Amino acid sequence: MICMEPGRLEAGCDEAGRGCLAGPVFAAAVILPHNFHCDGLNDSKQLSEKERAKLRIIIEKKALCYAVEACSPAEIDEINILWASVKAMHRALAHLAIPPEHILVDGNRFRPFGNIFHTCVIKGDAKYRSIAAASILAKTYRDEYMQQLHKAHPAYDWHRNKGYPTKAHREAISQYGITPHHRKSFRLIEPQLILDF
Repeated sequence: MICMEPGRLEAGCDEAGRGCLAGPVFAAAVILPHNFHCDGLNDSKQLSEKERAKLRIIIEKKALCYAVEACSPAEIDEINILWASVKAMHRALAHLAIPPEHILVDGNRFRPFGNIFHTCVIKGDAKYRSIAAASILAKTYRDEYMQQLHKAHPAYDWHRNKGYPTKAHREAISQYGITPHHRKSFRLIEPQLILDF
């Protein structure tokens, strides 16, 4: 996995929850020190929940700075999930204690953040340490948030599916309706489920 360009403060950015039916989209921005090394650091989707939790502690301890922010389901419905993801990244970047000199973004779409140069990297969370670190923070923070929401809405199985479109989640929507945490602009019920119920 590639480290940053020597001598340049680079912030890695990534999001979590883009494909979910419920809950906010979370994004993290992380600036790592030049000598940062961590065994097992990888795209959060390739790691177990236990591995992500361990890495989160290391990242939060060793990062020069980091920030995690979100965009609500209402914002997602208003501006669409792509630009809500970018907006959450901008919020995270704005809350960094140290302004970055360059931004590395996972994916292929971004909007300029101030006058800071950025580079979009497809599958960047598997290539750059700072993006991988951001993916882990965004994912772990979002998972915690969804576990808390589950306590108020246990029927939707959010402690397990975290808002993603599992069969059980879609069936609960069909049976109980939607909550204020669901994204109304998403297809919440599969046509087949409508026929089955």
